[in-house]
Amino acid sequence: MAMTYDVHQLRAREFPWTERDGVIYLNHASTGPYPARALATVNEINALRAEPHRLPEERELAIAARARELAARLINASPGEIACTVNTSYGINLAARALPLAPGDVVVAPDREFPANVYPWMALERRGVRFERVPCRDGLPDEDALLRALERPEVRVLAVSWVSFATGARVDLAALGRACHERGAYLVVDAIQGVGAATLDVRACHVDILACGGQKWLLAPWGSGFVYVREELARTLEPFDVSWMAMRGSDDFTRLVDYDFTYRDDARRFEMITLPYQDFAGLNASLELIHELGAAAVEAHIVSLVDDIIAWATSRSDVRLVTPRERARRAGIVSVVPHDVRAASERLARAGVAHSVREGAIRLSPHCYNTADEVRRALAVMTGEER
Repeated sequence: MAMTYDVHQLRAREFPWTERDGVIYLNHASTGPYPARALATVNEINALRAEPHRLPEERELAIAARARELAARLINASPGEIACTVNTSYGINLAARALPLAPGDVVVAPDREFPANVYPWMALERRGVRFERVPCRDGLPDEDALLRALERPEVRVLAVSWVSFATGARVDLAALGRACHERGAYLVVDAIQGVGAATLDVRACHVDILACGGQKWLLAPWGSGFVYVREELARTLEPFDVSWMAMRGSDDFTRLVDYDFTYRDDARRFEMITLPYQDFAGLNASLELIHELGAAAVEAHIVSLVDDIIAWATSRSDVRLVTPRERARRAGIVSVVPHDVRAASERLARAGVAHSVREGAIRLSPHCYNTADEVRRALAVMTGEER
């Protein structure tokens, strides 16, 4: 069983504004706040950057190396399978452009995916690659239909969000990955709404490429994130965009014109340098916090808060639950439809409850430092029972 942590101590140390400003922040599926340590780290690097003689190249590169290490540990990968990227879209585009797809090949994805996992695949239609959206069932990804689609030999890629941005539904990556592996198809995962809220083992799930931005559940700056590329695959894929630091001999800055067009043999061949190092330093600080708390403990805390919302929604006749009830089919997002979504959202906003409205539902997304009392107060506000 995962060890727990002291939520109130965490709030005082890393999120002091939670007790000061009267805000209940339940909007991590949009943007996560910085822990105090991340803010301090970003400010430190920015101060050094203002006087660049104080920020040697070795420290910049060490920041990126640390990010690869911390991200790899979070998803049971090796640092060599991680490339530092500035957003999720970069990783999805990497997959769409670098995977060996030919005219007549088919990419399938559930319908109602976030656009970042749709448009890069639609763009391949100009090359004769067909993109198909598999209809949802009751508004949620139809995993049985996805598995049936994988039986067709022309289907070469399954592109899927681990957790839906709108419904909070979590797909069974292990089952989908196993089917892809058995049929020789690639599994490409948009993981931004899951990593940081739930634990993931990319090896057990046979993931080929996974993209994740840091600004949501990883509590990190905009412009930070990573892409995982399975080790054996990374060595065979040729980057579509060529970075000078992608080459094997580019670490020696004293011999840069000894040109050798030989890619690195790991995921660093996909990194586009120069990176926003201050943002990755902030990412590192936030990832270190998650590791200190324990990713499993963070997940357990979020599950307990989500359970409270699920129980509340299912007990009421005036609220429709969009997110699946079963724990295995959800992570940190809960979407509900009260009688009047607009009025409920306005009440939440007036009461200082940060949330989102997505696809006709109110989306709540608590994190490691939120409390059960905050969730109860937010739910009461939503239905007009607390003002």
